[in-house]
Amino acid sequence: MDGINHLVLAGHDLDAMRASYQGIGFTLTPPGQHPFGTGNTIIQLHGNYLELLAVTRPADVVEHGARSFSFSAFNRDYLKRHEGFSMVVLGSQDAAEDRRVWQAKGLPVYEPFAFSRIASLPDGSETRVGFALAFTSSRAAPWLGHFACQHFRPEYYEQPQFLNHPNTAQSVREVWVSGPGALDLAGHMAAFTGCEGRIGDGRVTFNTATGSIILASDGAFRQAFGVDPPHPADGPHLAGLTIGCSSIAALSGKGLVAAGERLVLPPERAFGVALAFAA
Repeated sequence: MDGINHLVLAGHDLDAMRASYQGIGFTLTPPGQHPFGTGNTIIQLHGNYLELLAVTRPADVVEHGARSFSFSAFNRDYLKRHEGFSMVVLGSQDAAEDRRVWQAKGLPVYEPFAFSRIASLPDGSETRVGFALAFTSSRAAPWLGHFACQHFRPEYYEQPQFLNHPNTAQSVREVWVSGPGALDLAGHMAAFTGCEGRIGDGRVTFNTATGSIILASDGAFRQAFGVDPPHPADGPHLAGLTIGCSSIAALSGKGLVAAGERLVLPPERAFGVALAFAA
């Protein structure tokens, strides 16, 4: 597996999410539509990206199968509970091989899944982007979505015109998993990422090639973000993320709250996730 490829941030109203993220200085791609009921907008960063996601065509959602994992059904059911940070996705050079590696390590695996969709380009033309996905899961963390994604048109996700953000955002620096039992996921996360965890200060950190995944106690999360993990009833869940910026000065006046070296948009203002920025 490669490092962190993208994060799925799920909400009920894609237009409202677009307006909010644009309002705090992100440059957005045009909306896209998946063939299985979810619609998205991408925030392209250097080395990874954010995916703003909503269920836009409920009738097209594909249900889970006996051996298959449905991206759209997972996010639909997640949104029945609340909005938030639903999935963390690793990059992949070969999704089928990643699935075999996970299976050999004892992780649950599902049938391979591949799809393509039409994407809009800035000049108004269209192109087709494609993906192969490998899913896994943990019974101890049923609402922590995680999988690997192999892109067949990766250059689409690093277009110069979309990498220039008024808030100077550069890349996903950290992904934080917290809630009851989060630290107990260390073995599962090591197998998922292929990284060795570093233990200390109420957290276990997995440093990937493009950002860190951190399992954190509630206290460690609170110290970093200045708020409690947003969805404790979910068990271990994707509670917060940190975006690395060239400077956080551009975020002054946006209503973010200082927490140590971070400026944080709290979950109640960020569609259910603690959204932090750090220089």
